[in-house]
Amino acid sequence: MSSVIPAEEAVLSETEFAKKPICILVLGMAGSGKSTLVQRLTAHLDTASTPPYVINLDPAVHEVAYPANIDIRDTVNYKEVMKQYSLGPNGAIVTSLNLFATKFDQVMQFIDKRTSEFKYVILDTPGQIEVFTWSASGQIITEALASVFPTVVVYVMDTARSVNPVTFMSNMLYACSIMYKYKLPFIVAMNKTDIVDNQFAVDWMTDFEAFQEAVEQEKSYSANLTRSMSLVLDDFYSSLKSIGVSAVTGANINEFFQLIDEAGMEYIRDYRPEYDRLKEEKAKGESNAREVELERMKKEMLGGLGNAATTKPSPQGAAIISHGTDFECEDSSEEEDDEEEKREAESFKRFIASQGGSLSEKPPSRDKIDG
Repeated sequence: MSSVIPAEEAVLSETEFAKKPICILVLGMAGSGKSTLVQRLTAHLDTASTPPYVINLDPAVHEVAYPANIDIRDTVNYKEVMKQYSLGPNGAIVTSLNLFATKFDQVMQFIDKRTSEFKYVILDTPGQIEVFTWSASGQIITEALASVFPTVVVYVMDTARSVNPVTFMSNMLYACSIMYKYKLPFIVAMNKTDIVDNQFAVDWMTDFEAFQEAVEQEKSYSANLTRSMSLVLDDFYSSLKSIGVSAVTGANINEFFQLIDEAGMEYIRDYRPEYDRLKEEKAKGESNAREVELERMKKEMLGGLGNAATTKPSPQGAAIISHGTDFECEDSSEEEDDEEEKREAESFKRFIASQGGSLSEKPPSRDKIDG
């Protein structure tokens, strides 16, 4: 991904973000050693007198082996969610994450208030990787972090189990899908190097023929699929950062954090401008939508006023109101009637005078009906 801002602005952005902690989102298959690695990373930073800000996002874990600043279990009761919503284990984890995601703005505020105290924020995700990776809550949490802080995704791979080329390919395909889904700096941490050295995996990623030789020893249908897919992942391998680590012995932890720092600078240089561009496009889209809605409302209001100004004739012959002309006609006819009555009254007075009588102020007597 190429930068979309000038170099001068990029330098300014790096200075701006120098005080912001790097968020490390730890993902991986069940049993790959995510939580153990988080515990090792936390202990390493504590020893270096730079303790991280640690967040546990696994609501179903029984015990946490590291000191967590924020624990999802303090907010959501996993077992109660299962009972209340009649869910199974995975459904309850997804629902718990959804409930927690509604409060994640508070988590962002907590991190922001203590920005100057920490260099790293480490997030440990649930054991079932798909629960977080492909859920709406996982997307919300990741985008919320990446919109404010330098964010790096770490995919933990079980090296001991990946000696089989089919299993290795499954891990790489999953890692590839996560990287392109989140569009963030990505590191593959090949864990458990204290059991099996990760050099074989490095060779398979850099030497296509070496991997093909390993696949040739497999005779299953999945091996044929793996052979075909290996060609597709060449571009993915070329841009992939990986390192072998051991959560048990602490091997290569210093090198791991060097990669994290490089990835943090990569985020500032390449990824954050893209996030800013997407945010700006979204804001423009919302603004345009509001303008269209206002224009629509104006048209509706003007149309309503136009209809009220001219009332259509009623089929029952109701009175028609048209710009006040009828009122003027009525006023003029009333004036003519008054003048005519005055003339008749004057003529009647003259008739009475000629008869030698006078007008009485009293009303004439009513005729009574006999009965």
